[in-house]
Amino acid sequence: MRLLLTVGFLFLALPATAQELPNVAEMDVAAIQAGYEAGDFTARDITAAYLERIERLDRSGPMLNSLRHVNENALQRAAELDRERAEGKVRGPLHGIPVLIKDNIDTADMPTTAGSVWLEGVVPLKDAFIVERLRKAGAIILGKTNLSEWANFHSSSSSSGWSRLGGQVKNPYDLQRNPCGSSSGSGAAAAAGLATLTIGTETNGSIVCPSNANGIVGLKPTVGLVSRSGIIPISHSSDSAGPMTRTVRDAAVLLGVLAGEDPADDKTVGDAIVRHSDYTQFLDAGALEGKRLGLWTGPTEQNHRVKALTRQAAAALESAGAEIVEIETITEENIGGDALNVLLYEFHHGMDAYLAALGDRAPFENYKAMVEAVRNDPEETARFDRALLFRAADKDDIESQEYLEALARVLEHSREKGIDRVLAEHELDAIIAPTGSPAWMTDPILGDNFQLSSSSPSARAGYPIITVPMGHIEGLPVGLSFFSTAWSEPTLLALAYAFEQATQARVQPGL
Repeated sequence: MRLLLTVGFLFLALPATAQELPNVAEMDVAAIQAGYEAGDFTARDITAAYLERIERLDRSGPMLNSLRHVNENALQRAAELDRERAEGKVRGPLHGIPVLIKDNIDTADMPTTAGSVWLEGVVPLKDAFIVERLRKAGAIILGKTNLSEWANFHSSSSSSGWSRLGGQVKNPYDLQRNPCGSSSGSGAAAAAGLATLTIGTETNGSIVCPSNANGIVGLKPTVGLVSRSGIIPISHSSDSAGPMTRTVRDAAVLLGVLAGEDPADDKTVGDAIVRHSDYTQFLDAGALEGKRLGLWTGPTEQNHRVKALTRQAAAALESAGAEIVEIETITEENIGGDALNVLLYEFHHGMDAYLAALGDRAPFENYKAMVEAVRNDPEETARFDRALLFRAADKDDIESQEYLEALARVLEHSREKGIDRVLAEHELDAIIAPTGSPAWMTDPILGDNFQLSSSSPSARAGYPIITVPMGHIEGLPVGLSFFSTAWSEPTLLALAYAFEQATQARVQPGL
């Protein structure tokens, strides 16, 4: 019997009934590869199983609304990769592994929209560099995930996970609560088991916050480790794509494929970059022994229940051999205004470049033309004010003194006078802090209700950060973040893996 799956306007013929498909909800890369080697199932079976879950959990039933597009060629691609395996060709650890990617990352076979009606139906001329790497590695691009519109850079207040084009993404732990953003769809889809791996992007918090709210692992790499070419931008000094997965090991596997030098992204090129093709080599369950970790206490004071959970996590770290040193501040200067100014300038500049790269497929000649269309469409401001889009339109010269001074201050006070200073003064291997609060109730009128976050120091510095589930409050996940200096991904992955193995804090959502 064949199951006919309806996805938007697509009809995909699946090879078996749902009862006969593999249970893929919590399967990791290693388990799937072992099943392939044993002949227990094929990549087509696994892909069909995820497509069935997408139809059941995302499009009907709970209606997570975490996906924007489903790849109509996914089953065909899976079958091709099965044939390669049968012929003895296995491309690597991602051969036949289904991956969902955020809908601000270019794919030549599906539209890339950033949740905006102005990009609806626009199919880029080519794949983003990281998508090319994924396809070459044998990954199956299963589809594109919904996101906060323009990666949450559009209004003075907004609802994370909402876009005018895609609607509101929901949290699989409680459908009335927010998935956080901007990589909301990637977070919800990973938690709900709609793919083996998902990918998000982050400027400040957009990987780690939805990972926190959806009870998964999220890693934002050092800016320059992973190419940004072919990704709708906010900030070329802060943006990076990164893994969003159910385990640290899967994040390490995925990072090894994503990381690569791209001549089209100058931040990925240089002798100072420390890059590895296999990050699983650094995973060590005993990695916490003898390590000194700085507990940043500032975020913990914003919520007493998160504070109590963080203290429990710190105790677990100490039991595993780490020494905890409390630190009150990381950046002594208030650089929030400078950081926003940098984003406004860089968003305008980056959008001009992105629209130009679309060639004759671009809906507008440049960013200012797009903003004029926004101003003239009452629907654009019917829910949220679009203040950031308008403010960015006035910032169009990244050679201006205002921009250069703001960028210099942000980098100085987040790097040498921020994270690097704290690490040196306290002789720390990394800094830890709660990633965020439990998910808040989604409010389409008043917008988000952030209580706490810890992503700004690393985001402004362009340094890496990883979040791992550390427990639950009333059934809602909360994560613990580890961050450090540039190119410290091996250390952070090792520490996060050791914490994950010691605590096993992740709980599957009860969908």
